Amino acid sequence: MKLFLLISIFGLLNACKVSQPVNISSMKFANNQVIAHRGAWKNKGLPQNSIASLKAAIALGCAGSETDVHMTADSMLVINHDPVWGDLNVQESTLAELRKAKLSNGELLPQLDDFLKIIRQQSATKLILEIKPSEKGSAWANATVQKVITMVHETKTQPWIVYISFDYGMLKEVLRLEPSANVQYLNGDKTPEQLKQDGIKGADYHYSVFQKHPEWIQSARENNIELNAWTVNEEKKMNWLLANDFDFITTNEPELLFNQIKKSKTSSP
Repeated sequence: MKLFLLISIFGLLNACKVSQPVNISSMKFANNQVIAHRGAWKNKGLPQNSIASLKAAIALGCAGSETDVHMTADSMLVINHDPVWGDLNVQESTLAELRKAKLSNGELLPQLDDFLKIIRQQSATKLILEIKPSEKGSAWANATVQKVITMVHETKTQPWIVYISFDYGMLKEVLRLEPSANVQYLNGDKTPEQLKQDGIKGADYHYSVFQKHPEWIQSARENNIELNAWTVNEEKKMNWLLANDFDFITTNEPELLFNQIKKSKTSSP
């Protein structure tokens, strides 16, 4: 009985040790340009936006792992890119209904809370959190933002989060609720000057936008706007962005991008 009690106490102490959060004051995030798009899934044959792909991105040492969040009909926050999962509209369905269809590796459809618990246990990789637009109107969109912000605050994961969206109004709502938040715009129709005026900290645009508007690269630097380009999977495009000193590059091929970064550093004079 005593031996069983000692083993139980030892197990409990170990569990507590594992669940302890990173000391925020000692945090130092990874210093590289690699953002794994929906996690590091492709080379490992993992489902996109899965817990496994998030853990793989962290194991690689990526600066960030991008993911997507929707709010369900019963106000739960789930991780999924498309508006549909398992032939069901995500925003029109309950969590229980959506979880009847599993990911290809057997995982249940992840919730945002699952990702926040994982991301908080390390201090290298940030969660690049795309809040998906809604066809249900601004009230639903704002309710989604409010739910996300509340969960991030409750889990004390603010330092790990970068908010991104195609919906400019949703980003403004993030800033209304959390003025210090790092928010970045995806749609590519705002100049760096416009972003700065509205407190948006990053131009996270498709790489073709920067090729069409190369002057925005210098303008972003002058206005302290971070530069990120998506979704870049080819060496030539990666090298162009690296040559132009982009802060981040979002890719389905994080291993390839790490290799190109290494090559660019060894070839520099």
